[in-house]
Amino acid sequence: MEFCPKCGTRLVPKKGKSEKKESLTLACPKCEYKRQIISEEVAPKVAKVIQHNPQQQVAVISKEEQKLRTLPTVRIECPRCGNNTAYVWQVQTRGADESSTQFLRCTKCGYTFREYS
Repeated sequence: MEFCPKCGTRLVPKKGKSEKKESLTLACPKCEYKRQIISEEVAPKVAKVIQHNPQQQVAVISKEEQKLRTLPTVRIECPRCGNNTAYVWQVQTRGADESSTQFLRCTKCGYTFREYS
C-alpha cells in the first residue's frame, strides 16, 4: 500500500496503455498524482472476496460423528418419539449480534431439531 506524496491519500492501482502495451499506474483519486509501476517492481495485490453460501457455513453432525457420543446431553422431550434425552450443540447461523441457534438430536431416534434462543 502506498500513499500520495502530495496529499497523503492512498494510491489506487489503475490499468492503462502506454507504448502499445498495458501498464499499471498508481493514481491518487484526490489530487490526480500518478506514478507508473516499473515492471521490476512488485505490483500491488488486490484482495479477493470469497462469498460462501449458507450451506457451507452451517455445521452438520454426520451419522459417523453421531456414533461417537461425545456431545453433551440435555433433558428435553423429542417432538417425534417422546424420548427425554438429546445431544446438544450450538451454531452461529445468523448475524454475530444475534443469539446462536441450539441444535438437538434425540439419543433414541436420531431426530434433529433446533431451538432458537
